[in-house]
Amino acid sequence: MTEAQNPTARVVTVSATYGSGGSVIAPRLAAALGMAFEDRVISPPTAAALESLTDEERESTPPSRWLSALARVAAMVPASPMPMEGDADPVQDLRRRNEEQIGAALAAGDVLFLGRGAALALAKRPKAFHVRLDGPADRRIARAMAIEHTSLDEATARCSATDRARDHFVRRLYNADPSSAQYYHLVLDTTVLTTDGVVEVLTTAAELFFARST
Repeated sequence: MTEAQNPTARVVTVSATYGSGGSVIAPRLAAALGMAFEDRVISPPTAAALESLTDEERESTPPSRWLSALARVAAMVPASPMPMEGDADPVQDLRRRNEEQIGAALAAGDVLFLGRGAALALAKRPKAFHVRLDGPADRRIARAMAIEHTSLDEATARCSATDRARDHFVRRLYNADPSSAQYYHLVLDTTVLTTDGVVEVLTTAAELFFARST
């Protein structure tokens, strides 16, 4: 996407695996930094709906069925891409819609994006601080159980479905592995810190990053 849109705006992107606390940490970080908050496309309910597809449908080339399903499901989630129309290429159309929304948020000023492949979409933007939240699956599942008040079996199923769907979203749109550290300035295991501690670490790191980039 174009990097000329509001080039002075500060940007933070947060990529988060299931149970790493992204849905709690990201909006708090945005508030601490005085930024607008843009939520992710793939929530656990979206991921669960996508699980109805078979492995063959997910891995098919071109991946029209998977992306069409994602677009239909994501259209029901606030601030997410609209469904695709006509015979448009599903990959390019969904990527375009995603980046149009990223661009619209950037036009309004400083913003934090949770998910959306924003670290890839804004990889060349100088004033974009990219963060990845992760941790061992067993500890993330335990954390999710506490946050969502759910059972071990349900949290385990959600972990598998959500991580898988988010991985596919980034791979399909940007041909990249979202777990690769090369796309982030900071990768943090959030399962060894309190939520307050994580927000404090990320706030300090972001402020230091922006101070150096001015």
